Amino acid sequence: MKKICVTTATRAEYGLLKPLIHALNNHTGFHLQLLVTGAHLSPEFGLTKKFIIDDGFAIDEEIEMLVSSDTAVGISKSMGLGLISYAEAFNRLKPDAIIILGDRYEMLAMAAAATISKIPIIHLHGGEITEGAYDDAIRHAISKLSYLHFTSTEDYRQRVIQLGEDPIRVFNVGALGIDNINALALLTKSELEKELGIKFKKFNYQVTFHPETLNAISSDEQFKNLLHALDKEEDSFFIFTKANADTDGRVINRLIDEYVMQHQEKAIAFHSLGAFRFLSVVKACDAIIGNSSSGILEAPSLHTATVNIGDRQKGRIQAASIINCSNDVEAISEAIQNTKESSFKQTLDHVVNPYYNGGAVDKIMSVLENTKDFKVVKHFYDIV
Repeated sequence: MKKICVTTATRAEYGLLKPLIHALNNHTGFHLQLLVTGAHLSPEFGLTKKFIIDDGFAIDEEIEMLVSSDTAVGISKSMGLGLISYAEAFNRLKPDAIIILGDRYEMLAMAAAATISKIPIIHLHGGEITEGAYDDAIRHAISKLSYLHFTSTEDYRQRVIQLGEDPIRVFNVGALGIDNINALALLTKSELEKELGIKFKKFNYQVTFHPETLNAISSDEQFKNLLHALDKEEDSFFIFTKANADTDGRVINRLIDEYVMQHQEKAIAFHSLGAFRFLSVVKACDAIIGNSSSGILEAPSLHTATVNIGDRQKGRIQAASIINCSNDVEAISEAIQNTKESSFKQTLDHVVNPYYNGGAVDKIMSVLENTKDFKVVKHFYDIV
């Protein structure tokens, strides 16, 4: 059996990978290895490895690599610690290939360690653009270190090929997260009220905001603008999920805690809801507000509006259910009001998600089954 090591560092990443992990775990031709790192192992960020354990998956390696700092220096030190520890883990696991999703700094260190260890990389969600974060450059760097590529749209497939990757190794399978939506019977509003201990109001919003790492404006000021806009909303309830372990992520999380403490009648916060509860919340809400990729990739399939703030997701292909706005109070407030317009709400039932391609996991598994050898050495593909 081929040993396939799936790597995960954050709650959101694991939520997307979960159906693929399940498929690999149940396949007689593959031996699943699970390497868990980053915020999954941090009590400060919710110790989200518990979701993996609760799902019944065995964790082969737990790699502690986060230092208690979200400055640029702290993030770089975490990457250095990760690089050392991942190399040691790969020496123990000796996988035939590893799977990396996306664009996080933990995964850049992972890809570097795998390359030096001559372990082929399978990359998911390459070719995408997020101009407001350094994740954009990290994603392309991981693509260049990878052997197999699974993209979420045809445009992104073409971009990976443009990076010099051979078309025979680049596959458009759609977004993994939509497999979750199609497979789960999500909770109703009344079930969510019992599950989360909340009471919905006339208008309800899921709020997730991550640092826009390339913005000259501080994360503190960015997020305070959002909170000031939320203050203007009457008869509204806000369900926050906290920021990842990114540069200035702790700044945002502190502001969330302060806001919820002062507005307990209309706000609640979670380190992580888990994929099932998170998707249920997004479906039940009038809009998802912030700058999370979930608002771009998954929310359209739930027929929920998205208020996408700032440039963090700038460049991503978008559905008609997404309203973009700048990061100032008035612009955010106007975008929220636009989600309430009857003409806009009528479009949500018929919105088409450009990231749906029908069964991403099945398509990935088919390619893996038919790949005889995973390789590190590859030729640069020149576009004629």
